[in-house]
Amino acid sequence: MPSDRDHEVRAVDPRYAAFRLAVTLALATIGSIGLWSYVIVMPAVQAEFGVDRATASIPYTVSMVFFALGNIVVGRLIDRIGMMLPALAAGVALGAGFAASSAVEAMWQLSIVHGVLIGIGTGSMFGPLMANISHWFVRRRGIAVATVACGNYFAGMLLPLVLQDAVTVEGWRPIYLAIGLFSAATIVPLAFLLRSEGPKRDHVDRITGIAGTEQLRMAAFTPRAMQTLLAIAGFGCCVAMSMPQVHLVAYCVDLGYGIARGAEMLSLMLAAGVVSRLASGVLADHIGGVRTLLLGSVLQCVALALYLPFDGLVALYVISFVFGLFQGGIVPSYAIIIREYLPAREAGQRIGLVIFATIGGMAFGGWVSGWIYDLTASYRVALLNGMAWNFVNMAIMTLILWRTMRPREAAA
Repeated sequence: MPSDRDHEVRAVDPRYAAFRLAVTLALATIGSIGLWSYVIVMPAVQAEFGVDRATASIPYTVSMVFFALGNIVVGRLIDRIGMMLPALAAGVALGAGFAASSAVEAMWQLSIVHGVLIGIGTGSMFGPLMANISHWFVRRRGIAVATVACGNYFAGMLLPLVLQDAVTVEGWRPIYLAIGLFSAATIVPLAFLLRSEGPKRDHVDRITGIAGTEQLRMAAFTPRAMQTLLAIAGFGCCVAMSMPQVHLVAYCVDLGYGIARGAEMLSLMLAAGVVSRLASGVLADHIGGVRTLLLGSVLQCVALALYLPFDGLVALYVISFVFGLFQGGIVPSYAIIIREYLPAREAGQRIGLVIFATIGGMAFGGWVSGWIYDLTASYRVALLNGMAWNFVNMAIMTLILWRTMRPREAAA
C-alpha cells in the first residue's frame, strides 16, 4: 500500500520542479550580487571618503540588517502569496538601490540607500527562495535547497573576478550603476516564471507537519524553543563566518598583496563553498540537517584557526579555499532542519527568522571585526572572537542531536 510520503512525491511534477529549480538558482545568483559588491568596493569607498575601517564597514552592516529583515518579511509573505510578486519587487529594489548608491555624496547616504534598497532586495532572493523551492522536492529536498543556496556563492565567486580590475580602472560608482541596470533587467522577467504557488500544499503540509511534530517530540523541544536555539546557533556561526568573508580583501591590502589578490582569494573561497553546499545537501538527505550542520561548524572552526599562524600569499590562497570548502553547507542546513522539525506551511517565516539571525551574525561580525582591527591594528583578535562564537553554534547543535538521539536509544 502506498505511503503518505509516496503520495507527496507524486504530487510534484519532476520536470517542472527541475525547471523551477533552474529559474530559482538564476534568481538567487543575480539577486545575491548585493551581498558581495560592497566587499569588493569597500577599500575604494574608504579611500574616497577618507574614513576608518569601522566606518567604511557600516554600509555593509546596514545592508545586512535590512537583508535579514527582508528574509523575515518576504518569508512570511511567500507562505501566503507565493514567490512571483516578491521577486518582482526585489528586482526593482535592487536596480534602484545600486543606481542611487552610485550617486551618493556622503557615507551616511550610502549607508541608508545601500542598506535599505539593496539589503531588502537581496534578502528577498535568499531565504525565501530556499523556503519556496523546498515545497517542490521531497526525497531530494536537501540537495535542492543547497543548490539554491549556491546562488549566493556563485555571485560571490564570479563578481570578484569581474570587478577586480574594473573598480581600479573605472571607479566604483559606474560599476554600481551597471550592476543596478543588469539586476532589474534580468530579475524582473525571471520572476514571471514563478507563477505557480506549489504542489498540493494542504496535503504536503499535513504530512510534513506530522513528521516535524514527531521530530520535536523526540527532541523534547517546543517549536518556539527549537526556533530560538536555531536562531542563536545561526548568529554564532555567522559571526565566525563573516571575518574572512568581509575582511579578506582589506586584509590582503594591509599585507601589501593588493585588491586583486584578495578578490581572487574571495572568489576561490566561494567557489569551494559551492562544492561544500552541494556536498552538504547530498549528505543531509542521508544523515539529516543537524549532523550535517554540526560537521560543517566543527570544520569551519578548524579553518579559522589556520588563519592565525599563516599570512603568506600562497598560504592564504590555500586557507581561503579550505575555509570555503568547510563552511559552505552551514547556512542551507538550517532550512533543511526547519523542514525536518517544523510544519511546511510555516517554512517561509521560520526559515526567514533563522536567516535573520544568521545575517545578524554576519552584520555584527563584519562590524566588530573592523572595530577590533581599529583597536589592535591586527585581525588576530578578530579571528579568536569568531572562533568563540563558533563554539556557541557547535554546543547548540550537539544539544539538539543529543536530545533527538536519546529517545531513540531508550526505545532501542
